[in-house]
Amino acid sequence: MNAIQEQDLYPSRRGTEDVITERKDPVVYGAAADGPLGQDELEAYDRNGFLFYPAFFGPDDLASFSAELDRLWATAGAARDSDEVIREPDSDIVRSIFRVHETSDVYRRLAADPRIADRARQLLGSDVYVHQSRINYKPGFKGKEFYWHSDFETWHVEDGVPRMRMVSCAIWLTENTPVNGPVMVMPGSHKWFVACSGGTPDDHFKASLRRQEFGVPSDTSMEWLEKRCGIEQPVGPAGSVLFFECNVVHGSNGNITPYPRSNVFIVYNSVENTPKQAFGPARRRPHFLGSDDFTPLPRG
Repeated sequence: MNAIQEQDLYPSRRGTEDVITERKDPVVYGAAADGPLGQDELEAYDRNGFLFYPAFFGPDDLASFSAELDRLWATAGAARDSDEVIREPDSDIVRSIFRVHETSDVYRRLAADPRIADRARQLLGSDVYVHQSRINYKPGFKGKEFYWHSDFETWHVEDGVPRMRMVSCAIWLTENTPVNGPVMVMPGSHKWFVACSGGTPDDHFKASLRRQEFGVPSDTSMEWLEKRCGIEQPVGPAGSVLFFECNVVHGSNGNITPYPRSNVFIVYNSVENTPKQAFGPARRRPHFLGSDDFTPLPRG
């Protein structure tokens, strides 16, 4: 294990109770001069930990995204032995499909699209690579919740990403309404790190992707954060885009409405923040969850 890995700035899952501390890293690494984000947008991202753009992508892009969404759903339904297809905890309904930026030409182009990749580069102040990509499906009546969590806590403990220098870009592939299980975020929660209680079982990902039990803030921690941050729902039509900082606490309710909710997530990491070894378990999660290909995305 190298020197930077030995200095764990965000230890988690080592005690019997949560511990909340202030973050030790910047939020914004680039400057307004780097474009395309203006100073007001950078300040909003620094303050809230996210930026939301309703109807960011237009009809032509959406037609391509939607057709590919349906194709992957149909393919995943028959992929019984694929580790990259995650099913709901109590059924065979597809919950998530991972590594779509490598298996789908449509989402490969989307990940490298300058309209979103340039924003990620600016926020992170460097070239970027894709640490993870996935589609989260929530079919009508059947889609289950994703409980409150910080992505960084898992990417740090289980993937070995050392610092908070990552950003997720979520694209609404269907309309996200207040009632069909939209993403909920706690603005400003990225300013603190919740070191969760408990440990990390071997191959934890095999269970956690269906229902996470470790690396989840306690009810007490969530109450502490809610009093300081509140909760917002960035709802909007298909084609809307949410950029959110890796340590923002977020989650979503189950979908018991007739209205499906599906989103694609592309996680960008700085090429100056690559993982070596996991900070918790003996080995990092597999490539489809935390990429070991750190090749920078080409600039458009």
